[in-house]
Amino acid sequence: MTAAVLRYSAFTTDPQGGNPAGVVLDARGLSADAMQRIAAEVGYSETAFLSPRTDGDLDVRYFSPLAEVNFCGHATIASMVARAHAHGPGDVLLHTQAGPVWVTIDAGFTATLTSVAPRVDALSSADLDAVLATLGWRHDDLDPALPPALAYAGAWHPVIAAASRARLADLHYDFDALAALMAARGWTTINLVWREDAHTLHARNPFPPGGVVEDPATGAAAAALGAYLASQDRLTDDRRFTIHQGHDLGRPSVLRVEVPVDVSEGVRVSGTAVEIGVGD
Repeated sequence: MTAAVLRYSAFTTDPQGGNPAGVVLDARGLSADAMQRIAAEVGYSETAFLSPRTDGDLDVRYFSPLAEVNFCGHATIASMVARAHAHGPGDVLLHTQAGPVWVTIDAGFTATLTSVAPRVDALSSADLDAVLATLGWRHDDLDPALPPALAYAGAWHPVIAAASRARLADLHYDFDALAALMAARGWTTINLVWREDAHTLHARNPFPPGGVVEDPATGAAAAALGAYLASQDRLTDDRRFTIHQGHDLGRPSVLRVEVPVDVSEGVRVSGTAVEIGVGD
């Protein structure tokens, strides 16, 4: 079977910005091997494969060029906007390997996903030291107000906050060493952040498990970050914030996050997406 692959960039209105994702709107009949092959051929950090169900819901699987992942936020936003362009806006329930994820697409084709119930856990000092060693960072490069931790909203991410924007901007890491550490721990990306103010954060996400040096926009990590900030009592009264990501790669992205008072209800991440045309 030959699948039609759409290409969309998520968390942007500019095809030259955001995080590109492959989208297969009807993957029924495709084997996992075929999905993996297609994702490798597409070459983006993730490709989403949708399989419509008789009850109106969708099964979805996500593949990087190297492996399947349980959940991918930017490919969710991209695929749901692509689907809305074909079938109209509305609410859709996705059945992912991480669990059920509701997505709402409004009339302006902004998509909002609600993550699975998030979790926040400790990051061991040994693992922190190992991550910092691969990054070439020191402990005094970190923001003492935002201690390192592990956070989950469909995928696990260490959250490590830099003390300055300059530290975040200067990112050169040992790809092979970080890939091996992340594979051993089951981490999807490293969520490196800098907090500009109460409503604004900047992020960079190394993604060696996917064969990608860095993700320009990471919806799953954004949701996990929301849970982390809630656990640290670092949210404003409206419990909303904006993440700027991808600027250091020349692919600026904007992710908007809302954290409910009952975090177990799932963190909401919103963004737009745009089709990538030939030559974009």
